[in-house]
Amino acid sequence: GKIQHSSYPLARMVLVLVLGDLHIPHRVAQLPKQFKALLVPGKIQHILCTGNLVDKTTFDYLKSLANDVHVVRGDFDDSTFLPGVADNLPDTKVVTIGQFKLGLCHGHQIVPWGDAEALGALQRQLDCDVLVTGHTHHFATYEADGKLFINPGTATGAFSAAFNVDEAPLPSFVLMDLQGHSAVTYVYELKGEGVSVRKIEHTKASA
Repeated sequence: GKIQHSSYPLARMVLVLVLGDLHIPHRVAQLPKQFKALLVPGKIQHILCTGNLVDKTTFDYLKSLANDVHVVRGDFDDSTFLPGVADNLPDTKVVTIGQFKLGLCHGHQIVPWGDAEALGALQRQLDCDVLVTGHTHHFATYEADGKLFINPGTATGAFSAAFNVDEAPLPSFVLMDLQGHSAVTYVYELKGEGVSVRKIEHTKASA
């Protein structure tokens, strides 16, 4: 697919919501209420969504949270549920926010799924500082060669065939605070009725 580029001036505190694999309404009716309570309009500047929304209501909900919403196409995003939207979604996208170039891809195209070498190849192809992919329904983040790799998991805890019958994905999403060369990643996970938050710090490698 085509790579789209877009660029934004640096703001003082830039919050980027990273999420995906919601699978609404097929697998889950809606986002967990605990997450909805945290995601209020006007706080978040940018949204990066790894796809598999799957419906227009969910797409419109994301657009109500931030003015700048970037979505790549998942393997379940189609024009039946996303009329006029799905067919225009790119496979990959590069978004520049402040000092960071963030690459975005759903991840079903990456074989084996979630494979570090295959993800590294995509990161080099997109020439990005941060690569965001989904599809596995499992949160993951790591650094490799000075680059940051993030998989926000599934924001709704939607099931995936990759999990065992007795396993269920943990609902999760990521908020990134980008300031200068520093990226602070906050991981929100729903455990029982409560939300746990972890903080991961990353500094962009100097060129």
